[in-house]
Amino acid sequence: MSEQKKVSLKEYNTFGIDVQAVAISSVTSVADLQRIIQEKDPSELFVIGGGSNMLLTKDIDKHVVHIHMKGYTVVDLPCGENEILLNVAGGENWHDFVLYCIDKGYGGVENLSLIPGNVGTAPIQNIGAYGVELKDVFYECEAVSRANGEIKTFSLEDCAFGYRDSVFKTLLKDQYVITSVTFRLTTKEHKVKTAYGAIADTLKAQGIVAPTIKDVSDAVIKIRQAKLPDPKKIGNSGSFFKNPVISQATFSALRKQYPEIPYYPVGSNQIKVPAGWLIEQAGFKGKRFGDAGVHDKQALVLVNHGNASGSEIWNLALKVQDAVKEKFGLTITPEVNVF
Repeated sequence: MSEQKKVSLKEYNTFGIDVQAVAISSVTSVADLQRIIQEKDPSELFVIGGGSNMLLTKDIDKHVVHIHMKGYTVVDLPCGENEILLNVAGGENWHDFVLYCIDKGYGGVENLSLIPGNVGTAPIQNIGAYGVELKDVFYECEAVSRANGEIKTFSLEDCAFGYRDSVFKTLLKDQYVITSVTFRLTTKEHKVKTAYGAIADTLKAQGIVAPTIKDVSDAVIKIRQAKLPDPKKIGNSGSFFKNPVISQATFSALRKQYPEIPYYPVGSNQIKVPAGWLIEQAGFKGKRFGDAGVHDKQALVLVNHGNASGSEIWNLALKVQDAVKEKFGLTITPEVNVF
């Protein structure tokens, strides 16, 4: 475990916001993490994983703990036929994990290709894309209490997953650090999901009629690269806002005014509306305010064109929220955590 004093966090968050931390420690084991927790008061710690789901608006006057645990382990527990349980350390990069599964022939996460961030933070917001959510392949996770360093295992039911939500964002917010996640994956006879988004069209254009998990992953990567900016080239945190889920009645009223509004049914009486479409219709797609801007290909993504501060990006987010509320009467909420 290494420790540095007065460190810029620019390289530790995908927005590339240049704020300073009092100190930072990179932990490579559960024992390292427990040691820091036992040495310091919980209020003195600030935990960072891949830094992809946060917007830093000020210096961090706490000791930053960077989760850097690595490793993959097949778990020897009973599971279904043609299935495997794979435990993945919390510090593993999410997309690297997806590519690892593709290489090993493990199915289930291919639709979640190229999502930024680390494995350990993925359950917090129940990441999802193209018709698949983390909860669909989740078996359990191991987490360390920030209060006393004790290890606790959380089952699928314990996590109370919802749309971009979990118990770690609600009742247990900031109370645990997820150190590893165990996934239930298929080893053969994979049930690929191609109906959501542009996956089917992309596969059809390539002449693929019986797609493998690699085909689906490649299609998702192609789609995402075409419309989403690479955080290594321009600072961003992926989707900044959640897609609002509204009642059928509210949607019907909106559709009378905007017949072209895209939508996705959720359950029996709810409709999900793409926040990116709402933001684009509100006139913000491609807009720039200094170095803070809205991406020109995907309005759901706020970007740092170079030297924007976290406050400047947050002020832009508030402008976007107000414009969508005024035009559509809908409230879009941030998917990222703002500090």
